[in-house]
Amino acid sequence: MTSSIAPDQDPQVAAHQPVAEDLDTVCVVGVPSTLTVVEAVEFEQQVKRHCLSQPVPESIIIDLSQTEFIDSSGLGALVICYRTCKAKGVEMVLRGVQEQVRMVLALTDLEQLFTFEAVPGESEAPAPKPEMRFVALTAHPSVTSKGKRVLDILGALVGLAITAVLSVPIVIAIKLEDGGPILFKQVRCSWMGKRFHIWKFRSMVTDAEARKAQVENELEGPLFKNENDPRITKVGRFLRRTSLDELPQFWNVLRGDMSLVGTR
Repeated sequence: MTSSIAPDQDPQVAAHQPVAEDLDTVCVVGVPSTLTVVEAVEFEQQVKRHCLSQPVPESIIIDLSQTEFIDSSGLGALVICYRTCKAKGVEMVLRGVQEQVRMVLALTDLEQLFTFEAVPGESEAPAPKPEMRFVALTAHPSVTSKGKRVLDILGALVGLAITAVLSVPIVIAIKLEDGGPILFKQVRCSWMGKRFHIWKFRSMVTDAEARKAQVENELEGPLFKNENDPRITKVGRFLRRTSLDELPQFWNVLRGDMSLVGTR
C-alpha cells in the first residue's frame, strides 16, 4: 500500500505507483469536471459514507482525472475529506490530477498535504521545474483592519435597529399572503469552504425547492436564475425589488460572517 507524504518531501518524489483496486480495501470516488460549492457538499458526504462503511477501506482514491476547475470551496472540501480519512485511519490518494488543478494546490500550499498516485510509466524522479518569477500577493489591509470591523459592528447595529422597525409590516405582509415562515436561510461559503447561514426575509413560496424542476433555468451551468420565476410571491417580488429581503443580513455582519463593504 501507499504511505503519506512528509511535509518537507517533494510530492512528485513521494508520488505513488497506481494502487491495486481491491474493492474490499479500496474505494474510488469520482469527481466531476468542476468542484465548487455546488458539488462540494455531496463530495464530502460521499467520502464520509465510505469512511463509515464496514469494513472500513484501507484507501480512498479521489479520481480527479475529469476535474478541470476547483475553487476555494472545492479546496476546503478536499481538506475536510483528508481530515475525515485521517481520523478514521484511511489513506486518501489523489488520482489523475490535471495540471491546472495541481497548480491551484501548489499555489495554496496544499500540494504537500496530499498523496498523489503516479501516472503509469512516469518517472518518480521530480521533473525539472522551469524558472518562474513569483510575485507575492498581499491581502488588502481592510481584511484585518480593526477599524473596519468596528465600523461593521456600528453599521450592523444601526441596520438591525432599522430592520426592527421595518420588519413589522414585512412580517405581517408575509404572514397574510401565505402564512408560511418569515425567514429563509441559505448556506454560503467563504475562504477554504467555511460555511455559514445567510438570512433573508422569505420571498418565495414555501415549496420553492420542490417546484424548481418546473422552472426554466435561464443560465448555463450550476447557477439557477429566472427573471420571471413564478415561485416568487407578490410580497417577495416587492421585497426583492427594494432589497428589503436582505435586511436580516445585518445579523450576519454583526456576527462577522460578512462585511458591509467588500468580500465575505
